[in-house]
Amino acid sequence: MKQISSDFAPPLKLISPFFKYGVIFYLLSMLALLFFEPSFSYAQMSIAGWIHLFLLGFVMMVIFGAMAQLIPVVLEVGHAVVDVYYVIFPLLGIGAAVMVTGFWLMPALLPYGGMLVLVAMIIFASENIATLKKTKIRTLTIDTVAWSNGYLLLGILTGFAIALGLSGDLGINITLMLKAHVYAVIGGYVVLTIMGLSLILIPMFSLAHGFEETAINRAFKLVVTGVGAVFIGALISQEWLMYMGYAINMLGVLFYIWQIYIIARLTVRKEMDVWAKSMIFAFVSLILSIVLGLFYFMIGNENILHASAWFLLLGFISSMITGHLYKIVPFLVWFERFAPLVGKEKVPMLHEMYSKEGAAMMFNFTASGVVLGGFGLLFESDILFKAGGSFLFTGAIFLYMTMNKMLAYGK
Repeated sequence: MKQISSDFAPPLKLISPFFKYGVIFYLLSMLALLFFEPSFSYAQMSIAGWIHLFLLGFVMMVIFGAMAQLIPVVLEVGHAVVDVYYVIFPLLGIGAAVMVTGFWLMPALLPYGGMLVLVAMIIFASENIATLKKTKIRTLTIDTVAWSNGYLLLGILTGFAIALGLSGDLGINITLMLKAHVYAVIGGYVVLTIMGLSLILIPMFSLAHGFEETAINRAFKLVVTGVGAVFIGALISQEWLMYMGYAINMLGVLFYIWQIYIIARLTVRKEMDVWAKSMIFAFVSLILSIVLGLFYFMIGNENILHASAWFLLLGFISSMITGHLYKIVPFLVWFERFAPLVGKEKVPMLHEMYSKEGAAMMFNFTASGVVLGGFGLLFESDILFKAGGSFLFTGAIFLYMTMNKMLAYGK
């Protein structure tokens, strides 16, 4: 594992809004679940609105903040233009809100929200590429950053095309364009980013050293290839190419899981804190999502596909993010407010900077909600799904409260 340095980290005031408002978007998306039914179609505007509320408002917002912090640290160079993050934040936040409003209430707003998000992501990707050019370091994490930003641009461009299509301004095959958009964003950007960052963060927080990286290198190449195959197949209407891409992606994710297992076997840290529990739950959810996905391709039942997507989004991706927030945010706050005081006066430990009881409540309610909601989708049970949504919303409230305490600690 390559050691990282904090010398090039940007100021907390630049990063904290991404985490604070990302959690607010998460809270709103969990609240919105209470108004949905367990049977639906991905073509529904209301479902598209929720997905964008969750992915743009929460997932992208938090990932952008984390990347703003970690990219220069890993590359060991400063940002090319760090102040652009003050522009990226409002563009992404307002753009996501306008897009969700467009999906739910007024489709004519979609191109405007899409344009704001497009500009935010072009600025983000361009700044990342400019920062990458400043370093001579070549690692897998850096390669994932480069490829994920490329897929992010493809994803947002296809998404903007869909927004124009839904508003009637562009004649396109929305169904196929939607598949290209989803795979570019979730598989090409979110999954690749998680793979790259987890290769740094999971060994660092679990104190695992000296592991073999063959599996993650294979995973990276397979996912890059698989996402590309699905994206191109969707654009040129070739189902066989898309199915080949699905299979390649599945194999790539399995290699990624194997890499995490190798790291877990070497871990020195045995404490089962909220981060460790979240990581375990995330990968159990990922495995369950894969199993359900395989059953879907064999049986063709839409309920199975819905449950598979649920465990991928709310079980794996969401848990990876929320779990790491309890490590990243306390460190950022400690580094800015207490590091200069080391040796001069008593400073807090990182685990003292958030409520362990609140974090435990967040995890317990969230994990229970994911399981209940997943089975609610699988069996089309309104009671189970609404119970899951209620648990998830309660967990989101605890996440919001603990996040505020972490960001305000030591002010």
